[in-house]
Amino acid sequence: MNGRLLIISSPSGGGKGTIIGEVRADVVNLAYSVSHTTREIREGETDGIDYHFVSKPDFEKLIRDDEFLEYAEVHGNYYGTSKTFVDRETGKGRDVLLEIDVQGAEQVRGKVPDSVSVFILPPSFGVLKERLSQRKTESPEELALRLENAAAEVRHFSDFDYVIVNDKIEDAAADLKMIIKANRLLRIRQKGLIRDILTTFDNH
Repeated sequence: MNGRLLIISSPSGGGKGTIIGEVRADVVNLAYSVSHTTREIREGETDGIDYHFVSKPDFEKLIRDDEFLEYAEVHGNYYGTSKTFVDRETGKGRDVLLEIDVQGAEQVRGKVPDSVSVFILPPSFGVLKERLSQRKTESPEELALRLENAAAEVRHFSDFDYVIVNDKIEDAAADLKMIIKANRLLRIRQKGLIRDILTTFDNH
């Protein structure tokens, strides 16, 4: 049986990357979708781990070849999710985690209707502001813009199948693990196993 695509979204500072890291360390048969981008590689980044770094002409060829589940141009650079990778990994029976913003999530849900979507919600605006401030990676203007965008993004929670409130990282990671486990226990995903078990009852 094929694996499932799990779409994970949150506003900036919502903690989705940290939560995904915790889950990937503990859950077997799980793949992580690494996005393609045309931006320059930064110090400390590794091609194929942080992003697949490609040229703009190569990215545009991938667009023409319909190689992306979704893509967007942000500040002059392209970012996109590989359809080939997701299809290959789910075809092997592996679940695939996709970390993406709410706009990209909408595009992906339209193309992969059996995907499972999870929204990571901060416990309050004040907590989100504190987390972003502590990162010290943005100017005051950039921080204000991120918080403004977050106020709009959290309204999209109702577009998602599940909502996890990220008050404590370990609890939020445990919740995501439960979602993955529950989806693996769906009857439709165990058809082969169930069929094999039932054959042992056929002669009794």
